[in-house]
Amino acid sequence: MSASSTPARAATLLRHPPFQFYLWARGLSEFAYQMAAVAVGWQVYALTNSAFALGMIGLTQFLPTLLLVFIAGHAADRFDRKRVVQICRVVEGLAAMFLAWGSIEGWLNVTGIFAAVAVFGTAIAFESPAQASLLPAVVPDGMVQKGTAFSTSVWQFAVISGPAAGGFAYAVSPGFTYAAMTLIWLLAAILNGAIRLKQPVVEREPPSLAAVFDGVHFVRRNPAILGTISLDLFAVLLGGATALLPIYARDILHIGPWGLGMLRAAPAVGALLMTMVLAHHALNRRVGIRMFQAVIVFGAATVVFALSRSIWLSLVALFVMGAADTISVVIRASLVQLRTPDAMRGRVSAVNYLFINASNQLGEFRSGVTAALFGAVPSAVLGGVGTMAVALLWMKLFPALRKLERME
Repeated sequence: MSASSTPARAATLLRHPPFQFYLWARGLSEFAYQMAAVAVGWQVYALTNSAFALGMIGLTQFLPTLLLVFIAGHAADRFDRKRVVQICRVVEGLAAMFLAWGSIEGWLNVTGIFAAVAVFGTAIAFESPAQASLLPAVVPDGMVQKGTAFSTSVWQFAVISGPAAGGFAYAVSPGFTYAAMTLIWLLAAILNGAIRLKQPVVEREPPSLAAVFDGVHFVRRNPAILGTISLDLFAVLLGGATALLPIYARDILHIGPWGLGMLRAAPAVGALLMTMVLAHHALNRRVGIRMFQAVIVFGAATVVFALSRSIWLSLVALFVMGAADTISVVIRASLVQLRTPDAMRGRVSAVNYLFINASNQLGEFRSGVTAALFGAVPSAVLGGVGTMAVALLWMKLFPALRKLERME
């Protein structure tokens, strides 16, 4: 394909109505979720003054994923994925409405907030595999990788802008924040319902215990998918240096809260710019080795960040980490979707989502424990070196993935 045709194909994708609705709905939903992360965390801490209570927010969100992930994946394969996502966003909007009502009326307590957080976690557990499985159906043929890149860029923009919007809204009042989230999630549900798919939705196999766990068996039987998902699991598990950013901002770089904000934004900015590049210039050759190279660059940038004593070098390292991670994410997500039959996409996406969530949560835990034992710098260096070592080991263990030329 000529270089001149690439922007035209990207523009065609952005004008494709099903993808437009999908993109807007996903962006708005993630924007509301990022607002919730700020508002819920601030309100829980204001009510409890407890760091333990803050930690319990993440656990309350993760437990529904752990308990329901295989059932959610099967639901995404058996029912209309568009409707599954739409129902989840309506549920999220209703939970936000409950928080708004309680905050405005003054009766909301910590128990009520955690109940709403559990509802958010349950809805997201069902929403994520259905949403990921829906993507190939809303893009024209041959454009899954570009669609994944655009979808990731919208997600990154929400990650950057959502917390800021949540903070400003919370300054007005908690009730105002939750009311805004309610409207945004309900709008996302309406946009999701407006998606028109070419293929009629048909019900798949009836529920059974074997069918629920078919996603795990499928991943185990496919070395390319198993290698891709497990590489991300161990790379994120070892390379969770972002959990240590407050320590670096206060004790190592001595830059204060404003500097912490810059450090947190740098990976997202790098990721956003890289998704824009990939949306216009798809990776069409040697995608397997490119993914391994991206993970190695991510690990090397982690080591540079760990040893840096300059705010500018640290920002550059974090920027590179975000950009390299995005290359790996886009390749992994596209590969999983394209190498999985449509009837299995929900269950395989659920396994992938569980791995991502587990690696993020456990990666932060690993960073905190090793930092407590050995210090923040050795912990971050160990994570970066470990990430590179895993990438090199996986190149040996999964030669078919290393030699993979194209997505399809």
